[in-house]
Amino acid sequence: MNHHMVPTGTAPRRRHAPSLGAALGCGVLVLGAVAASPAAADGGHAHRGEKYVALGDSYTSGPLIPRQVDVNCARSDQNYPSLVSAARKTASFTDVSCSGATTENMWKAQGTNGPQLNALGRSTDLVTVQIGGNDVGFSSIIGTCVALSSKDLAGAPCRQYYNASGVDQLTMSILQTAPKLARVLRAVHDRAPHARVLVVGYPDLLPDDGSGCYPSVPFAAGDFPYLRDVSKRLNLVMRAVALFNRADYVDTYKPTIGHDMCKAPADRWIEPLRPAAPAGPAHPNAKGEAAMARTVLAQLSRGDGHRH
Repeated sequence: MNHHMVPTGTAPRRRHAPSLGAALGCGVLVLGAVAASPAAADGGHAHRGEKYVALGDSYTSGPLIPRQVDVNCARSDQNYPSLVSAARKTASFTDVSCSGATTENMWKAQGTNGPQLNALGRSTDLVTVQIGGNDVGFSSIIGTCVALSSKDLAGAPCRQYYNASGVDQLTMSILQTAPKLARVLRAVHDRAPHARVLVVGYPDLLPDDGSGCYPSVPFAAGDFPYLRDVSKRLNLVMRAVALFNRADYVDTYKPTIGHDMCKAPADRWIEPLRPAAPAGPAHPNAKGEAAMARTVLAQLSRGDGHRH
């Protein structure tokens, strides 16, 4: 991701926050019921006629993972869309994911990478979308929390910083990102009306049990569970937005638990702020991209529940 903080937008008034949270909670309960219902079998048919387009940010593009095939976007040919395309033997594959992308870059170019939505067409069969982290400002948040950690290593100085106004600013940023994600999905459906659309969530970056690993990852002890919860909230919003915009949600968090950036090099799928394997700081390595690919493929095997 990049160092942009939250784009300007109209913040929801405070009194709406609880009801928004309640609505999201209800959305997830509904989604759980949908997920529990029998899905149409994939049927094992070949996918050689399939036209696949991948949209997304650096978690999709795979910065520094060999082999880098687009310097402008730090895009790897071993990222999860490339692995999904190879596994499904797609007829065509277009990957326009780009490091630093926000939802705005669906419509706006990034250097040599044109507006990502321009890759879609009426003949597109499959679309994966992984976007939103840069709208919330993940990289800037990480930098802020690292800088604040020395103030109170045993406490949660970053959580205190983002809650200084009495309202958690990161939760508000995530809620503000929801309509942007919804706008992206509407545009995807408009440009690729027959495609199956998958919203790919973000993997588990920090220990799910709330433990820390200072100084390998230099956050204060109480900020590890705080930042874990921020990541979970963003995924929750992405899940709800997908549900209400005719898309499948791919949960990459649960399958990556136990492989976060605090784990030993042999076990981790997310590299820490000083990577040991080729990957961006706080980003998936090749194992992480492969894990996300497996999760996307598993979701696709559950049938065309949202094919239009």
